[in-house]
Amino acid sequence: MDRINIEDLTLEEGFEKIDELIETMADGDISLEESFDKYKLGMEILKVCSDKIDKVEKQIEILNAEDISSNE
Repeated sequence: MDRINIEDLTLEEGFEKIDELIETMADGDISLEESFDKYKLGMEILKVCSDKIDKVEKQIEILNAEDISSNE
């Protein structure tokens, strides 16, 4: 698998890549070392996706707070 820039992935692309990694690992046709590398990559992608979700949640909280204060 070519090295990807995980920071540039959208959430959807990130989750698709994780699914691909899981399928490859589940097939069992790869070495333990390759499985570990794919696991590590999957965890990196998951962290980036989680960070992106957290960022969006914070933006929503800010927008909601601004909306509440403008309605008072």
